[in-house]
Amino acid sequence: MLYVASIGGGMEPIGMLTMVQVDADDPASLAEFWSAVLGRPVAAPLGDPPHYVGLEPAAGETSTVSFVRVPESKAAKNRLHFDVWVDDVDRAQAAIQSLGGRHVPVADFHEYGFHWRQMTDPEGNEFCLIFEGVAATP
Repeated sequence: MLYVASIGGGMEPIGMLTMVQVDADDPASLAEFWSAVLGRPVAAPLGDPPHYVGLEPAAGETSTVSFVRVPESKAAKNRLHFDVWVDDVDRAQAAIQSLGGRHVPVADFHEYGFHWRQMTDPEGNEFCLIFEGVAATP
């Protein structure tokens, strides 16, 4: 499938997003963490020890997230991160911390009608809990 921008401003896709890969020291453990956060089952790992470990796509979706073993540890702030919609940000924070995630010690952000709290997963990858007032479907 290859599409290009058309004259007159319309944009057609060049491709389709199928997977977001996240570098990991321990892809199996990170997949288990995100499985619990997102409520998606862990797919069969590839490699021994596991090199690629993904989550099953949500019902009706084709794209998903996968964790890939890399030799280097995380060294700087992520340039890409997950935004996770939650109904109760305090309850979600407590549940994530019980799984090994951490709250970034900064105040919640409120900008352009969006509200979020910064967190990290067990390997230090930043993500945001999006809450109250966000026009999104959980």
